[in-house]
Amino acid sequence: MKALVYKSTGSWYSVKTTEGNFFQCRIKGIFKIDGITSTNPIAVGDEVEIELENENESTGIITTIYNRRNYVARQSPHHKMQHHIIASNIDQSILFATLKEPKTSQGFIDRFLVACEMYHVPAIIVFNKADVYKKKEQEKFDHWKEMYEAIGYKVILTSVLNGNGIDKIEEVLKNKTSLLSGHSGVGKSTFINAVFPALELKTLEVSSWSGKGMHSTTFAEMFDLPFGGRIIDTPGIRELGLVDIMKTELSGYFPEMKKVLGNCQFNNCIHMNEPGCAVKDAVLSGEIAEERYISYCSILDSIHEQYY
Repeated sequence: MKALVYKSTGSWYSVKTTEGNFFQCRIKGIFKIDGITSTNPIAVGDEVEIELENENESTGIITTIYNRRNYVARQSPHHKMQHHIIASNIDQSILFATLKEPKTSQGFIDRFLVACEMYHVPAIIVFNKADVYKKKEQEKFDHWKEMYEAIGYKVILTSVLNGNGIDKIEEVLKNKTSLLSGHSGVGKSTFINAVFPALELKTLEVSSWSGKGMHSTTFAEMFDLPFGGRIIDTPGIRELGLVDIMKTELSGYFPEMKKVLGNCQFNNCIHMNEPGCAVKDAVLSGEIAEERYISYCSILDSIHEQYY
């Protein structure tokens, strides 16, 4: 019987069959998919085949995982050289960010965008908590909106707490499977509660001593949207470690750099100290934003040498 994975707790998986029935399932044996090594063999969004353990029971066994159309992975928090697949078979990724309470760094946003580009998942950036923005934050938002939209990313400003902009988020979510992500405390659970009041998802305030969000979601979970489509809520991500990426590949995941790569003097240019570098020339001319180049350099420096 074919089903879709809606929640993973590590050992048990909540799946929904094509007939609309939910079952709690375990894995049969060890799965290896297309040479992907990950700390979690099955992820939310996976299409699977299940067999019921007993016709009168609500539990089953996952016997097959169908090929993934795509997936988004992060560096495993326990094994730096391994993936942890966040979600699979998604149409787009919605990154919730805030410029205050807590502050989302541009470096984190850019790392997330690189991960989405790596896995061919379109990304949309939602800047939440507009109600607490003062002149400084509003000016930064205007600048970032212009910068990110110029390279092809959709940017939305909202105040989920006040209900402002929720309709804009719903519009981009309709009839699609979307991954919701971002640091803890940026308003993902508050948004989901606004769409599904009956769920009453747990929300937590931002830590007063660290200025960072505290985790309110423990496991990734998918929900059917009342207006069509699905969303996948994920645990708040403190750091997004990139895996399986070489230094010479990184610039190809920056859309504005990808446009000029062919003009570099050397095919293996990493756009640091090489002569005849079209990317550095584009930064100097203002064609590529200096902040984005700084993010590129920071990510480049973090890539482990064994991948180079």
